[in-house]
Amino acid sequence: MSFRKRNTAITRSVNSDKAPTPSAASAPGVRTSPLTGNLTISTGCSSLDSLLAAHAGLVLGNSLLIEESGTTDYSGVLLKLFAAEGIVQQQHVHVVGVGEGWGRELPGLVEEKSSRQEDRESKSKGNVVTNADDKAAADRMKIAWRYERLGQHGESKRDTTLSRASLSQEPPSEQSLSEASAQSQSTFCHTFDLAKRLIPPSESFPIKHIPIPSPSKPSSTSFLLPILDTVSSSLLSSSPTVPHRLIIPTLLSPFSYPALASSPSHLIPFLHGLRALMRAHPNRLTVLLSLPLSLYPRTSGLVRLIETLCDGVLELQPFPHEVGAVDTGTGKGKDEEKPQGLLKVYKLPIFSERGGGAGRGVGEGGEDLAFVLSRRKFRIVLFDLPPVDGEEGQDGGAKDLEF
Repeated sequence: MSFRKRNTAITRSVNSDKAPTPSAASAPGVRTSPLTGNLTISTGCSSLDSLLAAHAGLVLGNSLLIEESGTTDYSGVLLKLFAAEGIVQQQHVHVVGVGEGWGRELPGLVEEKSSRQEDRESKSKGNVVTNADDKAAADRMKIAWRYERLGQHGESKRDTTLSRASLSQEPPSEQSLSEASAQSQSTFCHTFDLAKRLIPPSESFPIKHIPIPSPSKPSSTSFLLPILDTVSSSLLSSSPTVPHRLIIPTLLSPFSYPALASSPSHLIPFLHGLRALMRAHPNRLTVLLSLPLSLYPRTSGLVRLIETLCDGVLELQPFPHEVGAVDTGTGKGKDEEKPQGLLKVYKLPIFSERGGGAGRGVGEGGEDLAFVLSRRKFRIVLFDLPPVDGEEGQDGGAKDLEF
């Protein structure tokens, strides 16, 4: 016979002493993708964030390969923007194969105009800025003292009751104020100035330089695997909520890598281990690589294997010197910044794995893209060829065809 009281819900006991597991979504500089809900971080370039298949950033746990043909180093600018964004967001940044001088060349933040500078500019233009208290005092003097208590003209009783009710409510707590200030101050993608140099906000998150191991004796394992061991130990010893950014500039470049690194027996196990490490930490690790196509063309089987093991693949195709002044035909005038080359999208993180084409993820109808590198910023724009000379008449209209 059961002695359980009737009409009572049977609940499962929950261990209240168990602490909630921290989530990487609460870390600064991390937000969810509007397309898939994955956690994303910014690349430091807002136009590149919007290009990554509507994720509005680079998805954590994925890699992005930037290929570049020619002897230029436009991809190095994107890598430095990626590192600068991680330092500003106080995230862990690892760089492979470069010295400390590479970190001193990171672009600085764009300084916002202070209130004093804005006041000086407004006064120079003839706009006199008066103090709010002085203006209110001047308006109060225009109203007689016996009509001052009646309120302003057109103020209804409902407005006064609402204002009294709002004053009678309890003030917000300190926790809600701190959360609101944190949300207002948090920025997903900062604006950088390539003409300036970055000053780290704190010394607790410096750039960690990982040297390239030297091959000692012939062995069955890759000599590049100690790089993964360094990153793995840093992931295990750091906070589980702070993302890590791994940057590999100019992969397989003879200036940094030994000739044995281009061997598939050493490179492919390293890329497989890097992919496995990202899948083991899907909400903490992101990798950005660059590859010089002038040394390793896309027609080779080695580059095809590298592209297969990367989640996203982009290519920068710089224009020749004589074509660098091509007008995009947007009609913004001669002072418009000219593109330095084309941008090709071959593969996008998550989007390509689900069967989507790169053209639909790039733009409506798969337009041609170009990149513009000015003295202060790097951005991605649409590329349109200007009309051929002679297609338009002198009056700007269409030229009549003669038969």
